[in-house]
Amino acid sequence: MPASIKDVAKEAGVSIATVSRVLNDVDVVNEETKKKVLEAIDKLGYRPNIVARSLKTQKTKTVGIIIPDISSPFYPEIVRGAEDVSNIYDYNMMLCNTDLDFEKEMEYLRVLKEKMVDGVLYMSSSLKSNILELINKLQIPMVMVETTSEEGNIPSVTINNKQAAEDAVEYLIKKGSNNIAYIGTDKDEINARALRYKGYRSALKNNNLTFNEDITCFGGLKAKDGYEGMKNILEKTQNIDGVFCTGDEIAMGAINFLREKNIKVPEDINVIGFDNIYSAATFYPKLTTVAQPMYDMGSVGMRMLIKIINKQDLENQNYVLKHEIIERDSCRK
Repeated sequence: MPASIKDVAKEAGVSIATVSRVLNDVDVVNEETKKKVLEAIDKLGYRPNIVARSLKTQKTKTVGIIIPDISSPFYPEIVRGAEDVSNIYDYNMMLCNTDLDFEKEMEYLRVLKEKMVDGVLYMSSSLKSNILELINKLQIPMVMVETTSEEGNIPSVTINNKQAAEDAVEYLIKKGSNNIAYIGTDKDEINARALRYKGYRSALKNNNLTFNEDITCFGGLKAKDGYEGMKNILEKTQNIDGVFCTGDEIAMGAINFLREKNIKVPEDINVIGFDNIYSAATFYPKLTTVAQPMYDMGSVGMRMLIKIINKQDLENQNYVLKHEIIERDSCRK
């Protein structure tokens, strides 16, 4: 039979109230008594009744994490950063994968509210108005990772996606590219990749390069989408010498198509990706890319969330972490 709080109190020679204070980290217990209680807990293998405890404290020590695509190599590193911090503060995590499904995303928000999670670390494929309305209605403590709301009223941790895209296109221009294609996702969504499209357009304008709709392609996030995007562009024109992709998997797919057509990367066309996922360094040719600090995005986001849960002030509502261009072999030296 599992040990009870009464058993712990008896073993430590203290009252049940004292054990409760130790479990809830109340400062009034002196160190010697606290040590006795913790030793008794360890000896008896006592585990608090989470349900009973949450009813009393209105906290479950559980946070939800919503991600758009568990098969993407980008999100696990963010989750790992979040998990490492949640472990430090003794929080459990519930991971929810939406499969880029808008309705599933909304349903998970409702489920997490019903499960009485203390807060949500939220990565959304698209912050549609219905999603934002539901977030406001549910009033769950929340931090967004990778993207943020247009109003900036929800705490977030991101990079400057527009500036990062501008830097990527500027890099291609410095490497001799003047007809730069774009392969990415829907430009009209409210998410990080839509901001990258704006950065692409801005860099072209800043360098007096003409925007050409024939060499822009919008699709999904996978290698197959990059492959199809590159195919569609080359069916319209052969006159490109650079490609900016809003994700590394997209870039890998684009390079695969170029390889099939005996178009050499980077000798004929420079290709740059985005994210710096693990396989970017092992793909051939090794992928030049914009690196996001994925682990740090998760760990900073979780620290922010735990502060909000515990009603502590945030030093910054919207953290913007640094990005950098990782030079490898898919662009000319």
